[in-house]
Amino acid sequence: MTEAVVPQSVGVAGGGRMGAGIAQVFAVLGAQVTIAESGDVEAARRRVSDGLDRAHERGKLGGADPAEILGRVSVVDGVAALPPALDLIVEAVPEIAALKVQVLAAVEAVADSGTVIASNTSSMSIAELGAALTDPSRFIGMHFFNPVPASLLVEIVRAPHTRPDVVDAVRGWVSLLGKAEVLVNDSPGFATSRLGVGLGLEAIRMLEEGVADAESIDRAMELGYRHPMGPLRSTDLVGLDVRLAIAEHLAATLGDRFEPPALLREKVARGELGRKTGQGFHTWN
Repeated sequence: MTEAVVPQSVGVAGGGRMGAGIAQVFAVLGAQVTIAESGDVEAARRRVSDGLDRAHERGKLGGADPAEILGRVSVVDGVAALPPALDLIVEAVPEIAALKVQVLAAVEAVADSGTVIASNTSSMSIAELGAALTDPSRFIGMHFFNPVPASLLVEIVRAPHTRPDVVDAVRGWVSLLGKAEVLVNDSPGFATSRLGVGLGLEAIRMLEEGVADAESIDRAMELGYRHPMGPLRSTDLVGLDVRLAIAEHLAATLGDRFEPPALLREKVARGELGRKTGQGFHTWN
C-alpha cells in the first residue's frame, strides 16, 4: 500500500447524523468538505458545529479551534451542487436501496473521473449499488459507525469490480483519520452488521419471551463478555427503524434467521426508535 495522502477535498451526500459525523472527521483531518443536503441545509451545518463543540469540550481536537475547522465545511442544496473536483464523495443517506441508487447516480453525474465514490451503507451489496454507476470500478463501501467522531472502526467493503488502487486509497484515508479498518469482501450485512444484527435480534427475542428484562440482557453481555454496550442499548443507539430495515434486508437475502421479531416491528410502529426519540428498549434523557 502506498503512503497515504490527506484528501484535499471531500464531498458527503447527506447531512444527517452519519453524514455530519463523516464531514466532521474529514474536516478535522484538514480536508475541505462539502455536504450535499436536500432537506434542512442549516440543520446539517449545525450538526457539524455541535459535534465540533462537543469534541473540543472533551479535548479531542488537540487544541484546534472548532470555528476554524468549521470554516472548512460548506453545505450545498442537493448533490447537483457538489463541486466536481473532489478526491472522495461518500454517500450517507438512509438505508433505502432506491434512494441510495438515485443519489449515487446523481453523484457520478457531477464527479470527475478521478473521484472515488463510496457508500456508507451498513448492509446493502456494494456490487448491486454499483450497478447504478457507469464506472463501478471506483466504487467502494466505507461503513462508518455511530457516533462517527468517537468510533474506532471503519469497515471497508470491496466489491468484485472495485479497483485495487481505490481500496489502497481508502485504507490510507481511514488510517489518517486515526481509525482502524477491517477489509471485507462484498456480502449482505458484511461482517459487522451481520454479526451485530444477529445478536441484537436474539436479544429482542429474549426480551419478547420474558427471559430477562432489557437491563439484565445488556449487563450480561457487558460484564460477561466485555461488550462495551449491550445489544439492546446498541439497537437504541443505532435506531430501531434502522435496525429493522437492515434485518428485513438480511432476511430477504440470507434467510429467516434474520426475520425481525414482532416486538421490534411494534416499537417502530409506535415511534419508539431509541435514543433519537427518547424511548426504545431503554429510556433516554
